[in-house]
Amino acid sequence: MFNDLSQSPLSKNLQRLFMLRNIAILAQCLTFSLVYIIIDLDIPWTELIIIVAVLALLNLITWIRLHQKWPISSLEFFLQLLIDVFALSALLYFSGGSTNPFISLYLLPLTIAAATLPWRYIWVMAMITIGCYSFLLFNYIPLPHDHSKHLVEFNLHVSGMWLAFVLSTVIISWFVVKMSISIRDRDHDLALAREQVLRNEQIIALGALAAGAAHELGTPLSTMAVVTKELQKEYIHDNEFQNSIGILRNQITHCKEILTQLLAKAGQTRLEDGSQISVNYFLDALLEKWKLIRPDIKFSYHSDGSLPAPQIMDNQLISQSILNLLNNAADASSKHLEIRSHWDKTHLHLEIIDDGEGLSDQATQRAGEAFFTTKAPGQGFGIGLFLANANIERFGGSVHLFNLEKHGACTQVTLPLIKTTL
Repeated sequence: MFNDLSQSPLSKNLQRLFMLRNIAILAQCLTFSLVYIIIDLDIPWTELIIIVAVLALLNLITWIRLHQKWPISSLEFFLQLLIDVFALSALLYFSGGSTNPFISLYLLPLTIAAATLPWRYIWVMAMITIGCYSFLLFNYIPLPHDHSKHLVEFNLHVSGMWLAFVLSTVIISWFVVKMSISIRDRDHDLALAREQVLRNEQIIALGALAAGAAHELGTPLSTMAVVTKELQKEYIHDNEFQNSIGILRNQITHCKEILTQLLAKAGQTRLEDGSQISVNYFLDALLEKWKLIRPDIKFSYHSDGSLPAPQIMDNQLISQSILNLLNNAADASSKHLEIRSHWDKTHLHLEIIDDGEGLSDQATQRAGEAFFTTKAPGQGFGIGLFLANANIERFGGSVHLFNLEKHGACTQVTLPLIKTTL
């Protein structure tokens, strides 16, 4: 009947409210008929019939609304519930007010609001229903019954019904709000867990590919090392060529070392598996290594950490992750990189600042996703930042990328340090 709106939760709820209101209208008509025929009460029938007719007309408008394409908001659904509250209040006003046994039906729109709407609407609905109930304690057209002989007991009974309703309203509102918060927190935790599982699966797949690549690259690198050595012997008197061949051999040697470490330290996955080193020596060794990888990059390094420096875990995964971040910044930079480090007793804070064009809106949103890259085809695979972020977070750190006010971008890395025991 309403298939085009089936994907909207509020649309589904409004459909259910429409059906529930139809049932209520039929029940009211049946109740009026039974009371009129069997009990024969002298009550304002005209006013009651008009109220039911208006409610039916409003429900017809709701049916037309359900066939419209624009989305249903929480406010609109709340206003729909208010129609039922005020219709019920009007019916009760002409049929005994708070003495009417159907007064507890005020809990129905409150329960629906509590199950479907944000907490602010729940408390507003609670205040409105309590207000309507309280108004009907003193303002209503009484039913034609004689309670004069038990007036005190009857008033106590009505007051007790009101108090029970107020307590039920507050308890339902409070409990459902707390339950909704718990459900949202659970859904958030489940989403994070699913994201972590997906990222671990991607890391495992990349690890398998890396192990296969390490075995396959060993042979061509060895061949390149032999060829460059022979070329260096053949052109021994050409100094410029010797320098170029020397750089090339250093790069080949470094690639072979990386492959050796990749295989040798494949089992180094837990925090306690690495050795300890002073954080200043760790950074100095890391930057010296990076100079060999990217000798063409100019950078400045500033450190204002206190000495003696605390210890950090000297882990291959952490080192490789920071090198990936340095390479990304170098690729984005036009002339110069600025690297800053600061540490306290618990954390190392590292900033890598480039003078490039900065991050685009798409890069800001998707940075760190597997296989996402802003580089030209063939120049990047989109896994460096993904692996760096995953590894650093795994060891209790964090990576944040943001644009600077003037130009360029900053990569901010935070890593935990080893706490010293006194």
